[in-house]
Amino acid sequence: MDSKISSFKIPESVLVIIFTSRLDVLLIERADHPGFWQSVTGSKDTPDEPLLETALREVEEETGIIAAPSQIRNWGLSNVYDIYPAWRHRYAPGITRNTEHVFGLHLPQSCTVRLSPREHTASQWLAHRNAAEQCFSPSNAEAILMLPRFRDSID
Repeated sequence: MDSKISSFKIPESVLVIIFTSRLDVLLIERADHPGFWQSVTGSKDTPDEPLLETALREVEEETGIIAAPSQIRNWGLSNVYDIYPAWRHRYAPGITRNTEHVFGLHLPQSCTVRLSPREHTASQWLAHRNAAEQCFSPSNAEAILMLPRFRDSID
């Protein structure tokens, strides 16, 4: 495979809402855009990487949380959106849309996280409605607001 092609991001990603039993949600602030708060996100490393593997990897890379596969639930939701112009250079020429698959990671309580400083500079735990208000991404905010609907999937 051409090394230039392999350096482009794959336009298929995960959004992982990390939340507690009290429905507090972890948000992390982007290093490259201060004030942009979000949940864990990330693209597949390879086209055939399973989405669950992508979700587990991104959670560990971005927060230091090592989750078991049984802790993460695929919510069966996908968002297709236009890639923000500021990040389009990361994708192959002509790629303008991304498909994002939504997952939830339930933790018993909030915890301290270890951020990847090149990606994120701060973290906060907020009640789910407050977290949704802080998100810069509409699809991230919408997923957080759906959290109460997924109570049945909480262990």
